[in-house]
Amino acid sequence: MNRFYIHISRVAVTLLFLWTLAGTGRALDSDALSRQAGELMAQGDLPGAVELLRQIPVPPKGTDAGVFVASRMQMARIYVSLNEPDKALAASREVLALFPDNSEARNAVAAIQKQQQSRWLSLLDDSRKFLPALLKGTTMTLLLVLCTMLVSPLGGLLIALGRISTFRPLSAACWFVIWFFRGTPLLLQLFFIYYGLPAFGVTLPPLTAAVIGLGLNYSAYLGEIIRGAIQSIDQGQMEAAKAIGMTYGQAMRRVIIPQTYKRLMPPIGNEFIALIKDTALVSTIAMVELMRSADQLFNTYFNITALVLAAAIYLLLTSIFTFIFEKIEYRAGIYEHR
Repeated sequence: MNRFYIHISRVAVTLLFLWTLAGTGRALDSDALSRQAGELMAQGDLPGAVELLRQIPVPPKGTDAGVFVASRMQMARIYVSLNEPDKALAASREVLALFPDNSEARNAVAAIQKQQQSRWLSLLDDSRKFLPALLKGTTMTLLLVLCTMLVSPLGGLLIALGRISTFRPLSAACWFVIWFFRGTPLLLQLFFIYYGLPAFGVTLPPLTAAVIGLGLNYSAYLGEIIRGAIQSIDQGQMEAAKAIGMTYGQAMRRVIIPQTYKRLMPPIGNEFIALIKDTALVSTIAMVELMRSADQLFNTYFNITALVLAAAIYLLLTSIFTFIFEKIEYRAGIYEHR
């Protein structure tokens, strides 16, 4: 009798082990399918990615369903991009069948159903819903742009003057600053300032880190622009200024630099217009500006209107700045037009 119980126990343990192993295999298979689908998506093979995602099975009750939910929501996104709303609805409803309160799936269903309504009414409703958050993000974007516009021209002027200085160590140091900040990606610089400096005991708030990163990067670019503009002025201007008793500093301030204004405006205007778009990179260091606001709205409501509105706001900002710099350029060269 004891042998019978021992045999039954061994069988039960073996079956439990096999069941656990099978469950682990399914999880591993699901993870592998998800990774392979991601690789196909990166290659642009959306139908192939859908086929792999569809093979991820419904998980048994009480087990982790994260991979399954992610696969069905990814399928829904792909179907939307392929203009197949019915299949996108079906994929989203598979999630709702297991988790009726899943907010991502519910928002996806609502967004897809709304797309099938009148486009103009849907656009107006979406605009009223999304604009407050986007305008709040735009305020942060403008703050970053204005702070960088205050910091970088001064930094660029100092770098340019140091670069053309006859004092070798200062000129070499300014050359190094230009070489480093123009030669490395802005995103890497932001990462180092926000995530890397804490390793050296320096922790900065996101706004401060963003302003420092953007300010240093654009100071390096403006430094070369200003240096080129200064050196484009005929050397005789400096000699004439010194001939009437001006010091080097007075000649630069009163004669040389004022003549560079018109030459500086077009490239500086281009840099600051690029700055408006580069502020989107600060979303990677936990700052909620225009691009991050649009991304959050899109991921929450599964609605591309948020991205379209963000693009329209970026175009509006760049158009306004372009107009302003054209006016400044005209005023800077007003004497040449007479």
